[in-house]
Amino acid sequence: MHKFEESVYQLVVETSTNLPGDVRQAIKAAQEAEDSATRAGLSLSTIANNIEMAECNVSPICQDTGMPTFIVHTPVDANQLVMKQHIRNAIARATKDGKLRTNSVDSLTGGNTGDNLGPGTPVIHFEQWEKNDVDVRLILKGGGCENKNIQYSLPAELEGVGKAGRDLDGIRKCIMHAVYQAQGQGCSAGFIGVGIGGDRTTGYELAKQQLFRRVDDTNPIPELQQLEEYVMENANKLGIGTMGFGGAVTLLGCKVGVMNRLPASFFVSVAYNCWAYRRQGVLLNAATGEIKEWLYPEGQQVPMKATAEETAAQAAAGAERREVRLKTPFTEEQVRSLHVGDIVIIDGEMHTGRDALHKHLIDHESPVDLNGAVIYHCGPVMLKDEQGWHVKAAGPTTSIREEPYQGDIIKKFGIRAVIGKGGMGAKTLAALSEHGAVYLNAIGGAAQYYAECFKRVNGVDFMEFGIPEAMWHLQTEGFAAIVTMDAHGNSLHADVERDSLAKLGQFKEPVFK
Repeated sequence: MHKFEESVYQLVVETSTNLPGDVRQAIKAAQEAEDSATRAGLSLSTIANNIEMAECNVSPICQDTGMPTFIVHTPVDANQLVMKQHIRNAIARATKDGKLRTNSVDSLTGGNTGDNLGPGTPVIHFEQWEKNDVDVRLILKGGGCENKNIQYSLPAELEGVGKAGRDLDGIRKCIMHAVYQAQGQGCSAGFIGVGIGGDRTTGYELAKQQLFRRVDDTNPIPELQQLEEYVMENANKLGIGTMGFGGAVTLLGCKVGVMNRLPASFFVSVAYNCWAYRRQGVLLNAATGEIKEWLYPEGQQVPMKATAEETAAQAAAGAERREVRLKTPFTEEQVRSLHVGDIVIIDGEMHTGRDALHKHLIDHESPVDLNGAVIYHCGPVMLKDEQGWHVKAAGPTTSIREEPYQGDIIKKFGIRAVIGKGGMGAKTLAALSEHGAVYLNAIGGAAQYYAECFKRVNGVDFMEFGIPEAMWHLQTEGFAAIVTMDAHGNSLHADVERDSLAKLGQFKEPVFK
């Protein structure tokens, strides 16, 4: 097995940087179903371009490279202890090479290991089988979509759809509610894996295992095939759309599995995955560890670049949109002139800030002047060479985690713009109105698209928080995002959530006999 570690390294790199063909096909179909002139249509075009850029640059599709989770099938006599060490070595090497973000942190201290190794990281599940080859599968599921996983215990009363009982109709209601509650915070349009039964732990495991299925496969259980088809047809009627901007495409795939349960328990577990559906697998020679076969269709078979006709249509639509180009720092007058739906193109310096920084700034001063500044909810992938630091991937993180802090920080430091994804809540919306600031929604997962906008790293503070949580000061050119919460009390996110809840209500009545 002298080639095993190198094969696993290639698997990690391929999974992080290149979406497989079945996922690309689903995203391409979504582009065709969505109006290219809408916010959702433009977002899908950005996503498609980002997929191509990641493949060409061999860089992470999304900066949040998630929790590496392996499922390994081995022959009976395989040495799993040696294989586990090789997998850990491959993960550490891929992290050092910038193919994975340094994501493994101590749960008690918040300290970052810097190599993605630690208790529980990476996750490796071994199973023996009777075949002579080794089957290694990997999924990189980011924190934003992981946070939108949800588990139901039936019977239950669910917002929008009412009582869900212990039957196929109750399961249907759970799945529809799961798609609704994710909104744009999990980087929709997304994919879901559903686990019916088991206990609380095995139910979630079954749900995540469904994400290893092919997008275009057919469920062998007729009832579940019917359920998957129903969800795919009707979830897209909720109107949540790409990034939660509203639109015709909210869900790209639904896979359902079932296992036995205890009589007293009836769990329905849903694993939500963002559009950046990074999973891949290899079949290896058990003697040498060499790759014999890639297990999912190659991404290059489905090019994502827009056609000339699509580009022309988007350019024509662009003439009808309001675009405003601003240079940091912003003034209150500039910000109060913006409204929901405006596209803001930013030049100048912006500052990254995530959970650790927001918590710190509540009780401490900032190392830089933030009056009129832009804070970007982002944990970038950074690499350093003799010329200094370079941004390798830099899409937005889910903003709602900063809701307890954001309004107070806007007031304390005079921040004029916050960039992230998925929107924020009532407290932040009130602060935007009171102090003259806006929330700008960037396209979740578009890590290569945004990395190109950062021309220079001006500096960094709080490296003790770890690279993703540090405060990076980045010189920006042409960074585009959409105003989704303005200084006049308007929130696109609140509007879409309210409208989708009303649409969810149409699925109350029984469907399955």
